[in-house]
Amino acid sequence: MLGKRRVIDEYVDSMSKTPIALLPDDVHNQRLTDHVHPSSWSNPVPSGRYNLVVIGGGTAGLICAIGAAGMGAKVALIERHLLGGDCLNFGCVPSKSILRSARAVANVQNAERFGVHTSPPEVDFAAVMERMRRQRSEISEHDSAQRFKDLGVDVYLGEARFSSKNEIEVAGARLRFAKAVIATGARPRKIDVPGLEDAGYKTNETIFSLTERPARLAVIGAGPIGAELAQAFARLGSEVTLIGRDATLLPKEDARAGRLLASRFAQEGVNVLLGANFKSVTMAGGVKHLSVEVNGEVQTVIADEILLSVGRVPNTENMGLELAGVDFDAKGVAVNDRMRTSNKRIYAAGDVCSRYQFTHAADAMARIVIQNALFLGRKKASALVIPWATYTEPEIAHVGISHEEAKARGATTFTVQFEAIDRARLDDDTEGFASVHADAKSGRILGATAVASHAGEMIAEMSLAMTAGVGLGTLAKTIHPYPTQSEVWKRLGDEWNRTRFTPWLQSLFKRWLAWRR
Repeated sequence: MLGKRRVIDEYVDSMSKTPIALLPDDVHNQRLTDHVHPSSWSNPVPSGRYNLVVIGGGTAGLICAIGAAGMGAKVALIERHLLGGDCLNFGCVPSKSILRSARAVANVQNAERFGVHTSPPEVDFAAVMERMRRQRSEISEHDSAQRFKDLGVDVYLGEARFSSKNEIEVAGARLRFAKAVIATGARPRKIDVPGLEDAGYKTNETIFSLTERPARLAVIGAGPIGAELAQAFARLGSEVTLIGRDATLLPKEDARAGRLLASRFAQEGVNVLLGANFKSVTMAGGVKHLSVEVNGEVQTVIADEILLSVGRVPNTENMGLELAGVDFDAKGVAVNDRMRTSNKRIYAAGDVCSRYQFTHAADAMARIVIQNALFLGRKKASALVIPWATYTEPEIAHVGISHEEAKARGATTFTVQFEAIDRARLDDDTEGFASVHADAKSGRILGATAVASHAGEMIAEMSLAMTAGVGLGTLAKTIHPYPTQSEVWKRLGDEWNRTRFTPWLQSLFKRWLAWRR
């Protein structure tokens, strides 16, 4: 059995045959490890040159490998840690499982609004976390080493390092390639705060190893991960303080959305400190005392656990990028619009090279790499329409230009509050809005934001419209089922149509109709 004190991000060379430790050491994490870093795995013996060698087994790497192999390429996939990468192991999958449990708690707490009387919910935190680990282990089969081997990919477990501009070494083997892809992802960013390292903290790579609910949780960082987990842990029974250095929650989103979410957090008991300077941490009485300056006043936040969520750092170290002639800096691997690095044989995709650090963006970039690297394609990353969503409640989703960019470009913005949408009123879910930025003359959609209970699902319609190049006029003509919250997009199309009904046109119609009487 693996020791329970081993940290979650520990890894060892694949040749030692020692499996990676995931905490707690239960049947679910053992099953996960058996899929994504099996201790019994034997690396293949390389023979001949590969069409494509992929470094990194997260979303971008897996899509590159499976897509290229499916088209007949000879492909090698190298992963030093866990196949599935951040999304499966420490990101999208475990977080959304926990968020679903937290939403169930909120549903019970709010049931009386719908005429349903219940007892206060009792949260079994250990069971919530076990459910997450079980679901993660079940999903992990899709990213398993054996599955990719069965699909024709040579899977190598170990550290990859370029030894030249067309060779990579891994676990004592040397792989020659025609083309390669760097898809090594990113890791949580650290900050230099006195006492933080000594006090200890969690990141997204370790928070999901908890089996006991922290009575008091301090979340450092008011971006998507911090906001999602702050609300989730508060609903699951922790006393949560969310600390952000910017003036609003989710500073990269529409400020209106950030203010609305802050109001919801206040209603749910999340203590939000914005415009804050996190100064130091001390230990006293077995708990952590955080010194935080807000508006010139120093406050003390007491916590049993700290979640640090202040951004990501690209994984570019110890890969021999200099030997490969690949340019990189603190922001990651440098690529052109076709995802090619300074070495014409080598491409990059995903978090290691992109400001869009989303699973679906990594997927889309990987597809561009396959076309451009293997089939002389000319696909451009700048042509991608990339939506994103933060899965708080309400959810906040966005695509295209922002509200501020729309003002600067002279675009027209249309906004409808969900209190005007019948389904939202019937669901008692009117907190939120949908907003579209469009070209004033043509109605072409340039961006959109939705703040609603299922905004992440709804934004796909705007992504499709932008990808297809259709405008608000098409939305107005598109029939939506009644009653649905997605009717808000049709309503926004109607708003644009009304702007075209000028006084001159209205006068013309009146004369025409009078003549027809």
